Amino acid sequence: MSDFMLWLHANYIQPQVDAVEKDQYETHFYIVERELAPTSRINLGHVLEFTAIQAFLLGFRTSEGLTPRTPRRQVPLLVPVKRNVRNAD
Repeated sequence: MSDFMLWLHANYIQPQVDAVEKDQYETHFYIVERELAPTSRINLGHVLEFTAIQAFLLGFRTSEGLTPRTPRRQVPLLVPVKRNVRNAD
């Protein structure tokens, strides 16, 4: 994992993950945190870090989760116009 991705995780991805409401999963997070040994918590942290970075990269590659861009300017459709040209001789 590059140093940039680790920095990005610590400074952008993890704060975003922490800010998300966990709703019905809150109990599960509590149980896992309470039951794991300290060394296992560290290992779990690394696994979650790796998973979050990979999910971020996948979303980046597929542009999923990004706010929609402003639509491109529509190019007007050029329609040929038939003219009635009368020679006034």
